[in-house]
Amino acid sequence: MRRAGTHREAPAAAQRALSPSSSTTAPSPLPSMWLTDQQKIGAALVSFGSLFLVLGIILFFDAALLALGNVLFTAGITLLIGPQKTFYFFARKQKLRGTLCFFAGMLLVFARWTFIGMLVEIFGFLNLFGDFFPVILNFLRQLPIIGDVLSLPVVRNVLDKLAGARQSAV
Repeated sequence: MRRAGTHREAPAAAQRALSPSSSTTAPSPLPSMWLTDQQKIGAALVSFGSLFLVLGIILFFDAALLALGNVLFTAGITLLIGPQKTFYFFARKQKLRGTLCFFAGMLLVFARWTFIGMLVEIFGFLNLFGDFFPVILNFLRQLPIIGDVLSLPVVRNVLDKLAGARQSAV
């Protein structure tokens, strides 16, 4: 025969046995892998900035959406990697042409010359961030469904030429 109340005591005892005591818990190395609050805000701003840029282009180069997207994207990059690293990234000698075109395109968008401004800005963006495209492409190839499509021989050859990926000698 079963005693009353036994079924309620077992889960509590199991919970106490499973929960680690504070004196035996070692510091976890995982928090160093996570983003700080500032970087999380920066990632959100970059995402919203990219969304507004795409929406601005889809809606026939809407100047307000493009300007808002530019401001959010630039502020997000600054928060994501930090002000000093952002300055050094944009001020590098080999990135000077891309930096000038990117910010000149932003100014043209602010002046409501949206189509020309976006062309100049895209040229600057490709010059600034073009080095990251092979890395992004390799990451996308490791994803389950997208990776299979991107690894097809025809698609792979075209994207490797566009991204400037180096061919392996092996």
